[in-house]
Amino acid sequence: MYPRNLALPTILLALYAGTAFAKPATYICDPDHTYPSFSADHFGGLSVWRGKFTKSTCTIVLDRQAQTGKVTVTVDVSSVDFGMPALNAGSQTTELFDVAKYPTATYTGRLADFKNGSPTKVIGQLTLHGVTQPLTLTIRHFECKEVAMFHQYRCGADAAVEFDRAKYGMDYGKSIGFQMWVRLHIQVEGVRQG
Repeated sequence: MYPRNLALPTILLALYAGTAFAKPATYICDPDHTYPSFSADHFGGLSVWRGKFTKSTCTIVLDRQAQTGKVTVTVDVSSVDFGMPALNAGSQTTELFDVAKYPTATYTGRLADFKNGSPTKVIGQLTLHGVTQPLTLTIRHFECKEVAMFHQYRCGADAAVEFDRAKYGMDYGKSIGFQMWVRLHIQVEGVRQG
């Protein structure tokens, strides 16, 4: 049992810690550990092309107690990398991304369907090539913890979704048999602020 002169400060400290934990926390994504990547059909099933965007920013607000949160992601479309310089350059023209007219893609959404304190979905909207469509990401893995190596508290996630690129006005290759599906994968690590 605590001495009476220590009991009240101890209780107040515990209450403060609980309140601090309950507050929504903001996380800024670490660009060195965050990569939106994708795969898409090539020549109607002949092969699958893969690529990633090397420049993106994102902010996540997470309230684990209230089981709510929101996500904002901005991708520099000119940073697309297929691992093939000619394809990188070609994809930035009006035939596909049209980077001069649409330099960024954005995704905004809310964290949803929490299980054991972690979200399993992001329900939101993707704006790509000047078109906005609803898009729900499935979170396949989500974890938050102190990372001793960086002296930071981080949350990390792996999310995925499949969508039809033609719905965003990006139907290059459809007339010659390309399938329009794109599988988007997002690996992300966010650093807690404050």
